[in-house]
Amino acid sequence: MEIDHIFIFSNKRGKEASDLVEFGLTEGSSRLHPGQGTTNRKFYFDNFFLEILWVVNEDEIQSDLTKKTKLWERSQFEKNGNSRFGMCLVNSKSTDSLFETSKIYEPDYFPKGMSIDIITNEQNPDLPWTFRLPYRGVKKENNEPIEHLNGIKSLTKVEFETQIGRQKTDFEDAFKNVENIEFTKSDSLNLILEFDNSAQGKVKEFLELDLKIRY
Repeated sequence: MEIDHIFIFSNKRGKEASDLVEFGLTEGSSRLHPGQGTTNRKFYFDNFFLEILWVVNEDEIQSDLTKKTKLWERSQFEKNGNSRFGMCLVNSKSTDSLFETSKIYEPDYFPKGMSIDIITNEQNPDLPWTFRLPYRGVKKENNEPIEHLNGIKSLTKVEFETQIGRQKTDFEDAFKNVENIEFTKSDSLNLILEFDNSAQGKVKEFLELDLKIRY
């Protein structure tokens, strides 16, 4: 399985993304999600992008259309302890069994009739909110900046820290043979992104994002 992008919910209206800029990442475009009530700041790499996401319209994210996604609950991570992370997988045959019983979400900001498959993990909200986009196999091309002052280029591994003391789920089992995506037990819910196989031997922690970058 291959990751298209990961989002991190912000509770500071995206201000935490400025720490990533200070770290040496080049910021890309941003996007408003009409009908979903969210907007973002994004950072692109050779094979992946990182999205800092936050709520701008509470009525929209809690509407009949969007409430089934449980994105509102994810955005309230500071109050309810849910994981603030979302993972988008490239739509390929290797993901079909994972999404076999997933929900269908048709966002207002997509063309009519186009939908995404979502796994809310609402029974185990320490796991990332997971989805795949409708187009198959090939990633959507973009003209975003991918050169960064700190030399980071490609995502090589992702580690989600999850709740201690909980039984392993079928969701986690689906990734047991996936080398670049790992779920580990911890007393806090953090995200660890490894770039370029940690070629520089450096680590940077972003406490306000519950994020650690190894590069």
